[in-house]
Amino acid sequence: MSAFALYRLPHEQHFTMVEQTSGMPLELSSLSELNGRRGFVVAPFAVTDSEPLLLIRGDRVEQHLLTDRLELQCELGQDEGDNSSRETYSIDFANYHAHLVSGDFQKIVLARSAKVPLQASQHVYDLFLDACRRYPRMFVCLVSTEKTQTWLTATPEILLSSAAGNWQTIALAGTMQLEGDDLNSEGEHVTWGIKNIQEQRYVATYITECLERFAEDFTERGPYTVRAGNLVHLRSDFTFTLPDTLHLGDVLMTLHPTPAVCGLPKRQTFDFIRKNEHTPRHYYSGFMGPLQLPATHLYVSLRCMQLLADGYRLYAGGGLLPDSTEEQEWQETEAKMETMRSLLVHNS
Repeated sequence: MSAFALYRLPHEQHFTMVEQTSGMPLELSSLSELNGRRGFVVAPFAVTDSEPLLLIRGDRVEQHLLTDRLELQCELGQDEGDNSSRETYSIDFANYHAHLVSGDFQKIVLARSAKVPLQASQHVYDLFLDACRRYPRMFVCLVSTEKTQTWLTATPEILLSSAAGNWQTIALAGTMQLEGDDLNSEGEHVTWGIKNIQEQRYVATYITECLERFAEDFTERGPYTVRAGNLVHLRSDFTFTLPDTLHLGDVLMTLHPTPAVCGLPKRQTFDFIRKNEHTPRHYYSGFMGPLQLPATHLYVSLRCMQLLADGYRLYAGGGLLPDSTEEQEWQETEAKMETMRSLLVHNS
Protein backbone atom coordinates (compact mmCIF):
# COMPACT_ATOMS: atom_id res chain seq x y z
CA MET A 1 0.00 0.00 0.00
CA SER A 2 1.28 3.46 -0.86
CA ALA A 3 1.48 6.24 1.71
CA PHE A 4 -0.32 9.43 0.75
CA ALA A 5 -1.66 12.75 1.95
CA LEU A 6 -4.36 14.97 0.49
CA TYR A 7 -4.37 18.56 1.68
CA ARG A 8 -6.34 21.71 0.91
CA LEU A 9 -4.95 25.06 2.03
CA PRO A 10 -7.41 27.63 3.43
CA HIS A 11 -9.66 29.28 0.83
CA GLU A 12 -8.20 27.34 -2.12
CA GLN A 13 -10.44 25.68 -4.70
CA HIS A 14 -8.15 22.72 -5.32
CA PHE A 15 -6.26 20.18 -3.22
CA THR A 16 -2.85 18.58 -3.54
CA MET A 17 -2.08 14.87 -3.43
CA VAL A 18 1.35 13.75 -2.21
CA GLU A 19 2.02 10.04 -2.71
CA GLN A 20 4.96 7.78 -1.98
CA THR A 21 4.55 4.97 -4.49
CA SER A 22 7.27 2.61 -3.23
CA GLY A 23 8.89 1.76 0.07
CA MET A 24 7.92 3.04 3.50
CA PRO A 25 7.93 6.67 4.64
CA LEU A 26 11.12 7.73 6.36
CA GLU A 27 10.94 7.33 10.13
CA LEU A 28 12.77 9.98 12.15
CA SER A 29 13.37 10.12 15.89
CA SER A 30 13.74 13.88 16.30
CA LEU A 31 12.38 17.03 14.68
CA SER A 32 15.94 18.24 14.15
CA GLU A 33 16.34 15.37 11.64
CA LEU A 34 14.02 17.34 9.32
CA ASN A 35 16.88 19.75 8.68
CA GLY A 36 17.56 19.94 4.94
CA ARG A 37 14.77 17.49 4.04
CA ARG A 38 11.64 17.79 1.93
CA GLY A 39 8.43 15.79 1.81
CA PHE A 40 5.10 15.58 3.62
CA VAL A 41 5.53 15.56 7.40
CA VAL A 42 3.29 13.65 9.82
CA ALA A 43 4.39 14.38 13.39
CA PRO A 44 2.85 13.03 16.63
CA PHE A 45 2.46 15.02 19.83
CA ALA A 46 5.44 13.08 21.21
CA VAL A 47 7.89 11.18 19.00
CA THR A 48 8.33 7.56 20.15
CA ASP A 49 9.43 4.28 18.59
CA SER A 50 5.80 3.24 18.11
CA GLU A 51 4.69 6.69 16.91
CA PRO A 52 7.59 8.10 14.93
CA LEU A 53 7.94 11.30 13.01
CA LEU A 54 7.20 10.36 9.39
CA LEU A 55 8.27 11.95 6.13
CA ILE A 56 6.29 10.88 3.06
CA ARG A 57 8.43 11.13 -0.04
CA GLY A 58 6.67 13.01 -2.84
CA ASP A 59 7.10 10.50 -5.68
CA ARG A 60 3.88 11.86 -7.11
CA VAL A 61 2.60 15.36 -6.38
CA GLU A 62 -0.62 16.35 -8.16
CA GLN A 63 -3.23 19.06 -7.89
CA HIS A 64 -6.90 18.17 -8.20
CA LEU A 65 -10.16 20.06 -8.31
CA LEU A 66 -12.57 19.49 -5.46
CA THR A 67 -14.91 17.92 -8.00
CA ASP A 68 -12.41 15.22 -9.04
CA ARG A 69 -12.98 11.62 -7.99
CA LEU A 70 -10.12 9.55 -6.61
CA GLU A 71 -9.97 5.90 -5.65
CA LEU A 72 -8.15 5.60 -2.34
CA GLN A 73 -6.90 2.63 -0.35
CA CYS A 74 -6.63 3.64 3.28
CA GLU A 75 -5.11 1.87 6.26
CA LEU A 76 -7.85 1.74 8.91
CA GLY A 77 -6.80 1.46 12.53
CA GLN A 78 -7.94 -0.89 15.26
CA ASP A 79 -9.43 0.78 18.30
CA GLU A 80 -7.46 0.33 21.52
CA GLY A 81 -10.48 0.65 23.79
CA ASP A 82 -12.12 3.70 25.32
CA ASN A 83 -10.35 5.16 28.34
CA SER A 84 -11.81 8.62 27.91
CA SER A 85 -15.08 8.63 29.86
CA ARG A 86 -16.50 11.61 31.70
CA GLU A 87 -15.19 10.02 34.89
CA THR A 88 -11.59 9.76 33.68
CA TYR A 89 -11.78 13.32 32.36
CA SER A 90 -12.88 14.44 35.82
CA ILE A 91 -9.92 12.64 37.39
CA ASP A 92 -7.51 14.26 34.92
CA PHE A 93 -9.04 17.71 35.38
CA ALA A 94 -8.68 17.55 39.18
CA ASN A 95 -5.06 16.42 38.85
CA TYR A 96 -4.15 19.08 36.30
CA HIS A 97 -6.03 21.85 38.06
CA ALA A 98 -4.33 21.16 41.40
CA HIS A 99 -0.96 21.85 39.81
CA LEU A 100 -2.25 25.11 38.37
CA VAL A 101 -3.64 26.28 41.70
CA SER A 102 -0.37 25.38 43.46
CA GLY A 103 1.59 27.43 40.93
CA ASP A 104 3.51 24.53 39.38
CA PHE A 105 2.14 25.42 35.92
CA GLN A 106 0.90 28.64 34.37
CA LYS A 107 -1.21 26.77 31.82
CA ILE A 108 -1.70 23.15 30.78
CA VAL A 109 -3.76 21.53 28.04
CA LEU A 110 -6.01 18.58 28.85
CA ALA A 111 -7.06 16.39 25.91
CA ARG A 112 -9.62 13.63 25.50
CA SER A 113 -11.07 11.44 22.77
CA ALA A 114 -14.47 9.95 21.97
CA LYS A 115 -15.43 6.89 19.93
CA VAL A 116 -18.16 7.19 17.30
CA PRO A 117 -19.33 3.75 16.14
CA LEU A 118 -19.56 3.01 12.44
CA GLN A 119 -23.08 3.74 11.21
CA ALA A 120 -22.61 3.00 7.51
CA SER A 121 -19.86 2.17 5.04
CA GLN A 122 -16.95 4.60 5.26
CA HIS A 123 -16.44 6.90 2.31
CA VAL A 124 -13.10 8.34 3.32
CA TYR A 125 -12.65 10.53 0.25
CA ASP A 126 -16.16 11.94 0.65
CA LEU A 127 -15.36 12.89 4.25
CA PHE A 128 -12.31 14.80 3.03
CA LEU A 129 -14.26 16.63 0.30
CA ASP A 130 -17.07 17.46 2.71
CA ALA A 131 -14.57 18.89 5.18
CA CYS A 132 -13.14 21.05 2.40
CA ARG A 133 -16.61 22.37 1.56
CA ARG A 134 -17.69 22.95 5.15
CA TYR A 135 -14.48 24.52 6.44
CA PRO A 136 -13.06 26.87 3.79
CA ARG A 137 -11.03 28.81 6.40
CA MET A 138 -9.14 25.73 7.61
CA PHE A 139 -6.29 23.51 6.47
CA VAL A 140 -7.97 20.20 5.62
CA CYS A 141 -5.82 17.07 5.38
CA LEU A 142 -6.34 13.33 4.93
CA VAL A 143 -3.22 11.24 5.53
CA SER A 144 -2.80 7.47 5.44
CA THR A 145 0.27 5.35 6.11
CA GLU A 146 0.80 1.87 7.48
CA LYS A 147 2.40 3.31 10.62
CA THR A 148 -0.11 6.07 11.41
CA GLN A 149 -3.20 4.55 9.83
CA THR A 150 -5.65 7.16 8.52
CA TRP A 151 -6.32 10.58 10.01
CA LEU A 152 -8.54 13.46 8.90
CA THR A 153 -8.04 16.97 10.25
CA ALA A 154 -9.56 20.38 9.66
CA THR A 155 -7.36 22.75 11.61
CA PRO A 156 -7.06 26.54 11.89
CA GLU A 157 -3.59 26.65 13.48
CA ILE A 158 -0.46 27.39 11.42
CA LEU A 159 2.75 26.10 12.97
CA LEU A 160 5.15 27.23 10.23
CA SER A 161 4.33 28.39 6.71
CA SER A 162 6.16 30.11 3.85
CA ALA A 163 5.14 32.21 0.88
CA ALA A 164 7.43 34.10 -1.49
CA GLY A 165 10.33 34.10 0.96
CA ASN A 166 8.25 35.29 3.90
CA TRP A 167 7.47 33.04 6.86
CA GLN A 168 4.49 32.93 9.19
CA THR A 169 3.31 31.36 12.41
CA ILE A 170 0.38 32.21 14.65
CA ALA A 171 -0.62 32.24 18.29
CA LEU A 172 -4.10 30.71 18.46
CA ALA A 173 -5.85 30.21 21.78
CA GLY A 174 -9.09 31.00 23.51
CA THR A 175 -12.35 29.44 22.34
CA MET A 176 -15.96 30.56 22.17
CA GLN A 177 -18.90 28.88 20.44
CA LEU A 178 -20.98 30.93 18.02
CA GLU A 179 -24.73 30.88 18.52
CA GLY A 180 -27.81 32.58 17.09
CA ASP A 181 -27.21 35.52 14.77
CA ASP A 182 -23.44 35.30 15.33
CA LEU A 183 -23.44 32.16 13.14
CA ASN A 184 -23.99 34.51 10.18
CA SER A 185 -20.89 36.54 11.03
CA GLU A 186 -17.16 36.08 11.45
CA GLY A 187 -17.55 36.42 15.21
CA GLU A 188 -16.40 40.02 15.23
CA HIS A 189 -18.98 40.99 17.85
CA VAL A 190 -18.04 38.46 20.55
CA THR A 191 -16.64 39.73 23.83
CA TRP A 192 -13.65 37.86 25.23
CA GLY A 193 -13.20 37.18 28.93
CA ILE A 194 -10.00 37.53 30.90
CA LYS A 195 -9.28 33.77 30.91
CA ASN A 196 -9.26 33.51 27.10
CA ILE A 197 -7.25 36.71 26.68
CA GLN A 198 -4.65 35.53 29.19
CA GLU A 199 -4.42 32.09 27.59
CA GLN A 200 -3.80 33.59 24.16
CA ARG A 201 -1.18 36.00 25.50
CA TYR A 202 0.78 33.09 27.01
CA VAL A 203 1.01 31.50 23.57
CA ALA A 204 1.96 34.76 21.84
CA THR A 205 4.72 35.48 24.36
CA TYR A 206 6.11 31.98 23.96
CA ILE A 207 6.22 32.28 20.16
CA THR A 208 7.94 35.66 20.41
CA GLU A 209 10.67 34.11 22.56
CA CYS A 210 11.10 31.24 20.08
CA LEU A 211 11.35 33.51 17.06
CA GLU A 212 13.97 35.69 18.69
CA ARG A 213 16.35 32.71 18.38
CA PHE A 214 15.93 32.14 14.65
CA ALA A 215 14.05 34.92 12.86
CA GLU A 216 14.78 38.36 11.55
CA ASP A 217 12.44 41.29 10.95
CA PHE A 218 9.50 39.65 12.69
CA THR A 219 6.28 41.55 13.32
CA GLU A 220 3.19 40.67 15.35
CA ARG A 221 -0.36 41.61 14.40
CA GLY A 222 -3.25 41.02 16.74
CA PRO A 223 -4.84 39.53 18.69
CA TYR A 224 -8.04 39.48 16.68
CA THR A 225 -11.03 37.15 16.42
CA VAL A 226 -11.09 34.43 13.76
CA ARG A 227 -13.78 31.88 12.96
CA ALA A 228 -13.15 28.14 12.60
CA GLY A 229 -16.33 26.18 11.94
CA ASN A 230 -18.85 27.27 14.57
CA LEU A 231 -16.10 28.34 16.96
CA VAL A 232 -14.05 31.51 17.23
CA HIS A 233 -10.54 31.92 18.61
CA LEU A 234 -8.13 34.72 19.42
CA ARG A 235 -5.26 34.88 16.93
CA SER A 236 -2.03 36.83 16.56
CA ASP A 237 -0.03 36.65 13.32
CA PHE A 238 3.77 36.61 13.27
CA THR A 239 5.55 37.28 9.98
CA PHE A 240 9.32 37.07 9.68
CA THR A 241 12.31 36.09 7.57
CA LEU A 242 14.52 33.07 8.18
CA PRO A 243 18.16 33.60 7.21
CA ASP A 244 18.79 29.84 7.46
CA THR A 245 16.18 27.59 5.82
CA LEU A 246 18.37 24.49 5.95
CA HIS A 247 17.64 24.07 9.65
CA LEU A 248 13.84 24.18 9.71
CA GLY A 249 13.86 21.09 11.92
CA ASP A 250 15.59 23.10 14.65
CA VAL A 251 12.95 25.83 14.34
CA LEU A 252 10.18 23.25 14.59
CA MET A 253 11.79 21.60 17.61
CA THR A 254 11.72 24.97 19.36
CA LEU A 255 8.12 25.81 18.42
CA HIS A 256 6.50 22.39 18.93
CA PRO A 257 4.59 21.73 21.04
CA THR A 258 3.32 25.27 21.58
CA PRO A 259 1.46 26.24 24.76
CA ALA A 260 -1.71 26.02 22.65
CA VAL A 261 -1.48 22.19 22.82
CA CYS A 262 0.89 21.67 25.76
CA GLY A 263 1.39 24.30 28.45
CA LEU A 264 3.86 26.43 30.37
CA PRO A 265 6.53 25.77 31.42
CA LYS A 266 6.85 23.71 28.24
CA ARG A 267 9.11 20.86 29.37
CA GLN A 268 7.40 20.32 32.72
CA THR A 269 3.88 20.33 31.29
CA PHE A 270 4.92 18.11 28.36
CA ASP A 271 6.35 15.50 30.72
CA PHE A 272 3.31 15.76 33.00
CA ILE A 273 0.87 15.23 30.12
CA ARG A 274 2.82 12.19 28.89
CA LYS A 275 2.66 10.58 32.34
CA ASN A 276 -0.84 11.54 33.47
CA GLU A 277 -3.27 12.02 30.60
CA HIS A 278 -5.67 9.07 30.35
CA THR A 279 -6.21 9.41 26.59
CA PRO A 280 -3.15 8.75 24.38
CA ARG A 281 -2.89 11.61 21.88
CA HIS A 282 -1.08 9.68 19.13
CA TYR A 283 -0.95 12.09 16.16
CA TYR A 284 -3.50 14.52 17.61
CA SER A 285 -1.85 17.84 18.59
CA GLY A 286 1.21 16.97 16.53
CA PHE A 287 1.50 18.64 13.12
CA MET A 288 1.40 17.79 9.44
CA GLY A 289 1.87 19.32 6.02
CA PRO A 290 4.32 19.77 3.15
CA LEU A 291 7.92 20.69 4.00
CA GLN A 292 9.83 22.44 1.20
CA LEU A 293 7.57 20.71 -1.34
CA PRO A 294 8.32 23.23 -2.80
CA ALA A 295 6.86 25.50 -0.12
CA THR A 296 6.23 24.77 3.57
CA HIS A 297 2.74 24.67 5.06
CA LEU A 298 2.78 22.93 8.44
CA TYR A 299 -0.34 22.99 10.61
CA VAL A 300 -1.03 21.77 14.15
CA SER A 301 -3.24 18.65 14.02
CA LEU A 302 -6.36 19.90 15.77
CA ARG A 303 -10.05 19.09 15.12
CA CYS A 304 -9.03 15.66 13.96
CA MET A 305 -10.11 12.05 14.02
CA GLN A 306 -8.61 8.67 13.36
CA LEU A 307 -10.55 6.43 10.98
CA LEU A 308 -11.01 2.93 12.37
CA ALA A 309 -12.26 -0.35 10.98
CA ASP A 310 -15.32 -0.13 13.23
CA GLY A 311 -15.80 3.61 13.60
CA TYR A 312 -14.01 6.87 14.30
CA ARG A 313 -12.06 8.27 17.22
CA LEU A 314 -12.39 12.03 17.68
CA TYR A 315 -9.88 14.14 19.62
CA ALA A 316 -10.05 17.54 21.30
CA GLY A 317 -8.41 19.45 24.11
CA GLY A 318 -8.57 22.70 26.01
CA GLY A 319 -6.19 24.97 27.83
CA LEU A 320 -6.60 25.06 31.60
CA LEU A 321 -5.77 28.02 33.82
CA PRO A 322 -6.22 28.32 37.61
CA ASP A 323 -9.74 29.74 37.23
CA SER A 324 -10.91 27.04 34.78
CA THR A 325 -13.97 24.97 35.67
CA GLU A 326 -14.42 21.31 34.74
CA GLU A 327 -17.88 21.59 33.18
CA GLN A 328 -16.92 24.56 31.02
CA GLU A 329 -13.77 22.81 29.77
CA TRP A 330 -15.69 19.59 29.03
CA GLN A 331 -18.24 21.54 26.99
CA GLU A 332 -15.42 23.23 25.08
CA THR A 333 -14.04 19.84 24.02
CA GLU A 334 -17.56 18.78 22.98
CA ALA A 335 -17.84 21.90 20.81
CA LYS A 336 -14.46 21.23 19.22
CA MET A 337 -15.34 17.60 18.46
CA GLU A 338 -18.44 18.79 16.62
CA THR A 339 -16.18 19.89 13.74
CA MET A 340 -15.52 16.23 12.88
CA ARG A 341 -18.73 14.78 14.31
CA SER A 342 -20.86 16.89 11.96
CA LEU A 343 -19.10 15.30 8.97
CA LEU A 344 -20.11 11.85 10.19
CA VAL A 345 -23.75 12.84 10.65
CA HIS A 346 -23.81 14.34 7.19
CA ASN A 347 -22.18 11.35 5.49
CA SER A 348 -23.92 8.52 7.34
